[in-house]
Amino acid sequence: MTRKLAQNTNVCGVTAAIAVIDGKWKTGLLWLLEDRPHRPGELRRRLPGLSEKVLTQALREMEDDGLVHREVHEGLPLKTVYSLTGFGRDLSEALAPLSDWGHRRLEKVVEARSAS
Repeated sequence: MTRKLAQNTNVCGVTAAIAVIDGKWKTGLLWLLEDRPHRPGELRRRLPGLSEKVLTQALREMEDDGLVHREVHEGLPLKTVYSLTGFGRDLSEALAPLSDWGHRRLEKVVEARSAS
């Protein structure tokens, strides 16, 4: 359902933005790729529990949405590297205040637990 929202031009901007990062792994992938390009194996090691199938699906969707660039280097073995596009960097920058809010919220959760 959310993938359809990523292509729907009849939704609000927030819904359109959330649709392209919806799912368990996409925000983590976006965060890792902010730093530098990564090979798929590196991404899987940095996100324990992420299967190769789900990683491939998420990266393909992010590539289709214009967030990620996939570069294949010829040679044996083939080397594939993923990096953020300019559009992906724009999204990452737009999410920074949301991330800050999330950290503040988590601090409040910890404070509330210690007070009880």
